[in-house]
Amino acid sequence: MSVDGTPVSPFALNDDQLAQLDAMRAAMLDASPRNVGRLDQWGLADDFDIYAEVAEYRETPIVMSDGTSIDAALSIPRNLAPGQTCPAIVMPAPLIGIGHKAYLGMFRRWVVGGYAVLAYSQRGLADSKGEIQVAGPQDVADGVEIINWLTAQDGIDADRIGCFGASYGAGTSLLLAAKDARVKAVAGASAWGDLFTSLYENGTRHLAAFEALVALFGEDRCSKEFRAVIDKIRTNVIDDEVRDFARVRSPKQYLKAYNDSQTPILMSTTWHETIFSVPAVVDLFNGLTSPKSLLVQIGDHGNAELPGLLGLISKPTEMTYRWMDYYLGGSAGDGATPQHGVRSEYMHNLLSDLRHDSWQDYVLPKQRFNLAGPAAGQQDAQMAQGQPQAGWTRSVQANGQGTEAVVAPKLVQTGLAERMGMPNVYKTAGISRDLAAIWTTAPLTQPMRVQGELALRVTVTPQKNNATIVAYLMDCDPATGKAAIITNAPYTLTNQQPGQATTVTFALQPATTSCARAASSS
Repeated sequence: MSVDGTPVSPFALNDDQLAQLDAMRAAMLDASPRNVGRLDQWGLADDFDIYAEVAEYRETPIVMSDGTSIDAALSIPRNLAPGQTCPAIVMPAPLIGIGHKAYLGMFRRWVVGGYAVLAYSQRGLADSKGEIQVAGPQDVADGVEIINWLTAQDGIDADRIGCFGASYGAGTSLLLAAKDARVKAVAGASAWGDLFTSLYENGTRHLAAFEALVALFGEDRCSKEFRAVIDKIRTNVIDDEVRDFARVRSPKQYLKAYNDSQTPILMSTTWHETIFSVPAVVDLFNGLTSPKSLLVQIGDHGNAELPGLLGLISKPTEMTYRWMDYYLGGSAGDGATPQHGVRSEYMHNLLSDLRHDSWQDYVLPKQRFNLAGPAAGQQDAQMAQGQPQAGWTRSVQANGQGTEAVVAPKLVQTGLAERMGMPNVYKTAGISRDLAAIWTTAPLTQPMRVQGELALRVTVTPQKNNATIVAYLMDCDPATGKAAIITNAPYTLTNQQPGQATTVTFALQPATTSCARAASSS
């Protein structure tokens, strides 16, 4: 739970979704008419009749070399001919209380498509024993042992192993692929590239997201190493121990391994991702020389792939089926060739579908807008192209308070509403000018596309030795004064001499949208 009591699990399931997964599991364990019939209310009975004919499913603990029992489930196609083998998908669990059972909705597609599939919960998660390592070296070593166990089963082709994971499982999948050359293809939904940047960006702790993750892990189940890092982040002690903890858990650190092995990697993220750093995912994508694909959608962490995990349609999971079919030789997807490069959606337009060969092709040429001082008698100022205005200053209170304008008032839930066409909207007139300075373009005569990388350069004169500023770019309707956030980023100045001006330049989160009215910055 977050500080305001809102569920923050990336895959927070309602009672109906949990009941659906429970009914799927019962039918997979025992395909009796009664169990399969329970799925009629979701229109799934026929699907699981077919599944029962072509596959077997069993839940089995896999014991690691140190005696730790890992909770896992395995499904293999029935009636393989003697000596016949099939490709296999390994799925480490997302960060959710039910662990690997979050993937039950995907099993049918995989196995009907000719794959064996093994899903498991990492140490300390769900019914797995041991302590939570946060995708650390022990989790990677466990993954190697699990692949050893899997490839020892009859019918598994050890040369056609793929990994898919969502969120926590995405990170584990990427890190496992860097360690084990048997992993021939990877897909990660709501992936991360650099864990340190996700925790600490531009000198600023991402405390809300961090505490949400800690709450989901459950501190009492975390390793001693992780608990020490939790205490340091809470007290703002960002030292070498914290950096090293994040470094070994960051796929970006293993670029050479991916590029040497030419492992095909598919990743997805979202424009208003609040848990993991989007720029770090982009950096990882750009650094890959192997076959690669990046999907960026509307919303927040875990929103886009959730329907697919439940067995419905989502872009991340449909792209994953195609990806694995292409590189491993199954038939879980629709038969289409996967797209390599960048695929994205416009913010607030779920039906949009943009495709580019590379991130460089996706990013539009930069345009500079200069900030200025307010005109006489005006509270706010303009930002415009052309010659910069010199000699102006603006003041805001440095009292530790923020404004009501935040990118996600409710982690994950705000993004989910955005995916449903209901972005959070702010009345710019209601934003306190004591706490924020606002600049706005002139009303746009035609839509202006914002697409790619954005940055802010500003000279700040803090009155204390430490100060944090947060920048927002908004799409504002000048007729109503209502605005939706396009992108944002924080920046913290530390150990500054009070009253001394400092010029800082920092990147905002990547974005893509079409501003139809005016652009506003605060």
